[in-house]
Amino acid sequence: MASEVSSQRRPGELRSFQAVLPPELWIHLAVVACGNRLEETLVMLKSAVLFSHRKIQFHIFTEDSLKPEFDKQLRQWPDSYTKKFEHRIYPITFSVGNPQEWKKLFKPCAAQRLFLPVILKDVDSLLYVDTDVLFLRPVDDIWKLLRQFNATQLAAMAPEHEIPKIGWYSRFARHPFYGSAGVNSGVMLMNLTRIRSTQFKNSMIPTGLAWEDMLYPLYQKYKNAITWGDQDLLNIIFYFNPECLYVFPCQWNYRPDHCMYGSNCKEAEREGVSVLHGNRGVYHDDKQPTFKALYEAIRDFPFQDNLFQSMYYPLQLKFLETVHTLCGRIPQVFLKQIEKTMKRAYEKHVIIRVGPNQMH
Repeated sequence: MASEVSSQRRPGELRSFQAVLPPELWIHLAVVACGNRLEETLVMLKSAVLFSHRKIQFHIFTEDSLKPEFDKQLRQWPDSYTKKFEHRIYPITFSVGNPQEWKKLFKPCAAQRLFLPVILKDVDSLLYVDTDVLFLRPVDDIWKLLRQFNATQLAAMAPEHEIPKIGWYSRFARHPFYGSAGVNSGVMLMNLTRIRSTQFKNSMIPTGLAWEDMLYPLYQKYKNAITWGDQDLLNIIFYFNPECLYVFPCQWNYRPDHCMYGSNCKEAEREGVSVLHGNRGVYHDDKQPTFKALYEAIRDFPFQDNLFQSMYYPLQLKFLETVHTLCGRIPQVFLKQIEKTMKRAYEKHVIIRVGPNQMH
């Protein structure tokens, strides 16, 4: 499979930053993009690069028809940003079972994420995100959560709901799920080395199964009971192996559900939203104007401009128009982290480059 990968180097680049930074210090970010998700994916990658400090290796899994466009667009970003990442593009492949069945599971290609531990054999740890995710602070900050895993934990996700009585899993699921309300797989931090070496408890055989050997039998057993595809399969896996999961708070995977029924993510109220997850297509309709405003601000931000002038101030104005909505009445929740991040970037730029003595 590795031979099918295209690894890109930008024109005029003398050497890859791999030579400068040991690969084990990179952040690895994976996304699976099919159908009409090109723009959304590029905006997600842009949000990662805008605020990150460390180098990022993007692992983009996509259909053949989208490969040239991903390449072209990413190469057009200015040098000051392209030096912060490299990207690799992979075909959609399923190593076990029937590829057509996997493709039809939930959304096109979504099941690809289940196979990342098998495909990315040389990658130790990985952050997987859905295409409709936006980083409102450095990716480095969620990457640091890997250090908080205990000896048995090998993946991290946020709860699907904060309040079980309004949760989907607790009310409707016809299969086992993690905890009292299930977990959401749109933002998933993984120690792939541990996943590859673990024998997972399961409901099929009395002994453990390796990750790759478990996927297809698990799908066969539960396929008539699952609604949300690969996310349901992950919930089933961690129901039987709860000691393997680290649960991070909702501010790392903040969705419309956290504000459309009234604010129910206490962590975001305290800390601000760190990772925004615009599921339900909210970036592209008018149901949740706050989510759409953030998406458009990052999409339209001219790379070389001043973040405060060209992103933060217009966002504040846009948010004033959304205060009549359930999510819009808590604008500080959305703006707190992004403001912090911009202040840090500004101070770093002015104080380090200009020097404190030259500031009047």
